[in-house]
Amino acid sequence: MARIPIFLMGLVVIWAALAEAEYMIYKDAAKPLNSRIKDLMSRMTLEEKIGQMTQIERGVASAEVMKDYFIGSVLSGGGSVPTKQASAETWINMVNEFQKGALSTRLGIPMIYGIDAVHGHNNVYKATIFPHNVGLGATRDPNLVKRIGAATALEVRATGIPYVFAPCIAVCRDPRWGRCYESYSEDPKLVQAMTDIVSGLQGDIPANSSKGVPFVAGKTKVAACAKHYVGDGGTTKGINENNTQISRHGLLSIHMPGYYNSIIKGVSTVMVSYSSWNGVKMHANRDMVTGFLKNILRFRGFVISDWEGIDRITSPPHANYSYSIQAGISAGIDMIMVPNNYKEFIDGLTSHVKNKVIPMSRIDDAVTRILRVKFTMGLFENPLADNSLVNELGSQEHRELAREAVRKSLVLLKNGESAAEPLLPLPKKATKILVAGSHADNLGYQCGGWTIEWQGLGGNNLTSGTTILTAIKNTVDPSTEVVYKENPDADFVKSNNFSYAIVVVGEPPYAETFGDSLNLTISEPGPSTIQNVCGTVKCVTVIISGRPVVIQPYVSLMDALVAAWLPGSEGQGVADALFGDYGFTGTLSRTWFKTVDQLPMNIGDQHYDPLFPFGFGLTTKPTKTI
Repeated sequence: MARIPIFLMGLVVIWAALAEAEYMIYKDAAKPLNSRIKDLMSRMTLEEKIGQMTQIERGVASAEVMKDYFIGSVLSGGGSVPTKQASAETWINMVNEFQKGALSTRLGIPMIYGIDAVHGHNNVYKATIFPHNVGLGATRDPNLVKRIGAATALEVRATGIPYVFAPCIAVCRDPRWGRCYESYSEDPKLVQAMTDIVSGLQGDIPANSSKGVPFVAGKTKVAACAKHYVGDGGTTKGINENNTQISRHGLLSIHMPGYYNSIIKGVSTVMVSYSSWNGVKMHANRDMVTGFLKNILRFRGFVISDWEGIDRITSPPHANYSYSIQAGISAGIDMIMVPNNYKEFIDGLTSHVKNKVIPMSRIDDAVTRILRVKFTMGLFENPLADNSLVNELGSQEHRELAREAVRKSLVLLKNGESAAEPLLPLPKKATKILVAGSHADNLGYQCGGWTIEWQGLGGNNLTSGTTILTAIKNTVDPSTEVVYKENPDADFVKSNNFSYAIVVVGEPPYAETFGDSLNLTISEPGPSTIQNVCGTVKCVTVIISGRPVVIQPYVSLMDALVAAWLPGSEGQGVADALFGDYGFTGTLSRTWFKTVDQLPMNIGDQHYDPLFPFGFGLTTKPTKTI
C-alpha cells in the first residue's frame, strides 16, 4: 500500500481545520434565529458589542470609522444627504461604502442605516411626498395608510436604506406643539387604527409569530420605529421636549395604546421621547423603558434614543455625559443616536462596564436585541443594496397614491351660507377666476417641515411635485382664464369681475421646537388676503397648516372653507375635490378651537366648546362628467 506523504497529511489536517473555522452558525441562514444570535454573541468582544450600540451621523462616518470602531448603525439627520439633489444611485453607493467598512471587521456584522421617512422618503430629491400624519388622520382610512407605508418602504429601499424612524404615534393633545402635524389625532383610538402603517412598512407579521418579536418581510420592506415613547404629545402648553403631567392611568390610556398595536404588528424598534413624565426624563426612565415596554409589553426589538437624547437627560445638555450614558443605558436604551461624538460615547460606556457601573448583562440584552432585528430583516444575507428598485423613487403609481391621500384628507368646514346654496364643487367653466394667497403656488409650503431639509423650505425648486395653482390650471376648462396674484388689494379684486376666487393661505414650514406656537395665527399676509378677496367676491379659502389655526375672525367672510393640512407634493388632489371630480369625505382628526385661550381642548373634555368639533366634516358628491 502506497504511503501518503507526511506533508500531504498535514495539508489535509490544515484544510479540515480551516473548513471547521469557516463554518459559523451565525452565518448560516438555515439555523434558528436564537442559535445564530447566541453563536455571534459568544464570539464578540466588549469593544464589538459597544460598537453595535452606537449610531453615528453619516457626516462623521466613513468605511474606516465603521471598521475601526465596529459601528453598528449610521443615520441621516433631517436634510443630511450625500450631495444636493442626490440620485438613488448616489445614496446606494454611499450606504454600501459604509456597509463595506462594517463587513470588513473580524466578524463582518452589517450596519443598519436609518433615516426619517415621516411622510414618504422626505429627505430625498424627487421622492413622493405624502400628506403629513395630521391629514392622514382626517382620512380615517387605515388601509390607505398601510398602502402609503408600503410605497414609502419601496422608495426608501430604492436608495439602499433598510430602516426608517417612523411612524410617529404621538397623540397630540395641544396644537401649540410644533410636532402636532406628525400626530394622526388627539384621539388614541384613531392613532391605534393608523398603526396599520407599521404593516405597510415592514410587511404583515406571520400568523404564528410570537407577540413582541420584530418582523421585516424582506428586501422591499424596511424596519420601522414607533416614536416617541411615551407621552411626547402631552406636554404642558405643547412645549416640545417638555413635561407631560398626567396620572399613570392617563398615560396608559391616552399615550400608550398606539404602542400596544405597533408591538403586536411586530414593530422592530421604539424611539424614546425627549420629554419627561411627571418630571422624570423618558431617556432615564427605567420603570417605563425596561419595566413596562420590555418586561410587561414583552417588546423584543431594540430601543433607540433620539438625536443626542441621552445628552439632554441633564440640563444643560451634555453637562455630565458620563452620567447621561449611565442613566440612558441603565434605563434600557439599546442603541444610542450619539450622533457625532462617538469616541466619547464609546469610551464612556466602556469605562462604565469595566468599572462594573453597568453590568455586562445590560450590554448583552442591548446587543441581543440589535442582532435580533438585523438577523430578522435579512441584513446578514443581503447587506449590500443594488439598483434594482431605483425606479420606485417618486414613481407615478406612488404619486397617484399620494394624490388619493390628499383628496381623502381634505376637510370641508363650510360650504355656502346655507346647505341650499353650496359654493363647492366649483364650476370648471367660468369666464375668469382669481387664485390668491401665499400658499397657492408654493410647493415647499404645501409639503411643510421634514421635506428635503429638516425645517422644510419655501418655493418651488426643492423637489418635484404639483402646486395647487398648477393643479387648478390643469383642472379648469381651457376657456377659463386663471389669474394668479399672491396678495391682491381689494381694488384689484373689485375691478376684475371674477366669477369666484380660491384663496390659499396658512403656516410656513417648521419642525419640532421651531414650530411651537402660543398664538397659532395664519402667517401674514394671509389674513389681509382673505379680507381683500373674500370681502369682495365669492371665495373658497384653503388652509395649509399642520394643525388648527385661528380662523374664527374670518369664517363669516368666506363662502367656503377647506382644511388641507400639509398635503405634500401632489397638489392635484386639492383640485380633485374643489372641482368635484371627487367628493369631500375627510373629517377632523383634531378639535378646531375658537381661540387659543381654550387650549388644551380635546374631545371628551368637560368644557368643550369648539369652532368645529372633532369628527366634523361636510361632504359633497362627485360631479364627474363622462
